[in-house]
Amino acid sequence: MIIHRVEQNTSDWLKLHVGIPTASGLSQLVDGDFEFRKGEMPRTYLHKKLAEKYRGQPLITLGSSGSFSTDQGMILEEEAVPWFILEYETPVDRVGFITTDDEGFGCSPDGLLVGKECGLELKAPAAHTHVKYLIEGRLPPEYAAQVYGSMFVTGFKEWIFCSYRRGFPPFKLTIQRDETIMQKIAIALARFHANFALGFAQLQSYNHEDSDGQ
Repeated sequence: MIIHRVEQNTSDWLKLHVGIPTASGLSQLVDGDFEFRKGEMPRTYLHKKLAEKYRGQPLITLGSSGSFSTDQGMILEEEAVPWFILEYETPVDRVGFITTDDEGFGCSPDGLLVGKECGLELKAPAAHTHVKYLIEGRLPPEYAAQVYGSMFVTGFKEWIFCSYRRGFPPFKLTIQRDETIMQKIAIALARFHANFALGFAQLQSYNHEDSDGQ
């Protein structure tokens, strides 16, 4: 893995996302069984990544999220991460972005546990969502691809999912690496990159057509 020492939610951090799939977007490529999705969703994700690569810049801009997302980010940064460090007496390395050695897939963990092969996915959701996590007692399906995708990027054996909400007990769960899921992610990424190479070659062909016509 390659650790990129940038601050999350900055322009430098966004640039590292250009043209590559990420753990947070992996659910757009695979379904709940980690099989490659059918339909429009994976095609749209591919087209977004092709557009980024062609332009050489991210399509999203900073500050475009809604107010709850902004508040959630502030809670994570100012309260939840320091709480986790103190509550579990666990030092956390706040890295910005991590890619695989070939830089073809990346993730933005909320931290890496110092001295351990373990990462951290920390959420500060709405109260009713936090209660749902406590009642169900499992890794929320909507974050499964992100958690396992992050383990794929880093090669780590474990990942902690933790939900924090003031006035409620925390929900903390340690997820173990699953090699069958890792193999499925590898297959999905290989398919994405094959489609990406074909799509980018087609985009570039339009430049040649323009030059031939001049």
